[in-house]
Amino acid sequence: MLSQALESGRRISGHIMTLFLFTKSDVLTVLIPTTLSAFAAAPHPNVTRLPDVIIWIWLHLLKHDIYNQIQDPEEDKKNKPHRPLPAGRITVQNAADVHWLLVPVCLMFSAMYGNKVLACSTGVEALSIWYNEFGGDKTGFSKNLLTAIAYGTFELGTMVVIGSNVDKIGACAVAFNSVVFATTLHAQDFKDEEGDRLTGRRTLVTLFPTLARMSVMIGIPLWSLCLCRTWKVDLVCSVALIVYGTIVGARFMIYRTASAHKQSCKLYSVSDLESENSTY
Repeated sequence: MLSQALESGRRISGHIMTLFLFTKSDVLTVLIPTTLSAFAAAPHPNVTRLPDVIIWIWLHLLKHDIYNQIQDPEEDKKNKPHRPLPAGRITVQNAADVHWLLVPVCLMFSAMYGNKVLACSTGVEALSIWYNEFGGDKTGFSKNLLTAIAYGTFELGTMVVIGSNVDKIGACAVAFNSVVFATTLHAQDFKDEEGDRLTGRRTLVTLFPTLARMSVMIGIPLWSLCLCRTWKVDLVCSVALIVYGTIVGARFMIYRTASAHKQSCKLYSVSDLESENSTY
């Protein structure tokens, strides 16, 4: 009896780890920034709803990430072999079944918080279908644009989940964050450049590598400067944010190995998080 219980526990923990691995790469880039940004931008956030926020964001991330990763598992064998599909933790068919199960789950969970959250959930699903089924991820421009819109929709939904209305300042903050993402998000494609070239994916990094590097080098510190001035951030914090953004942007021009790109992408995620929270 005990051995059966232990075996069941191992299987359950294995399934939980599989689900987590689908979203692992988005914890730093989406889950944490969206949560912090929403709490910072919301006029009257309800801190007791932090678990609700994390679950809402993670469920939608899981749904989208599974949908995205079942499209071309062969690509992940080159770029991200640790993911569940290339690692053999789950089959493509079973992953697809989990995705379609999550669609009504996300909608019903969102409906618990009202029509606005339900609308955001529906919008995220529509963008996910566009991204995965209609070639939204095939070109650098559409990939950046759709991801930025989806991120903004995430933020709006999250702000309502935490029990707050979206005021003018919050709406402006979400708009700025989306624009920052749309114009700099291709920084995250550098770490996958080799695999993208092998699979023929057309990203800004593979099509215009020099221009992509220059746009990141200039864009990150420039957005830091613009946001600090727009939101009247004090001098010390402004200098710190701009200097950090300059260092991160310069890394993409100077260090061009695969390992350096991975580190630069992590620093980019932190710089984006700092830029978002400098708006409040």
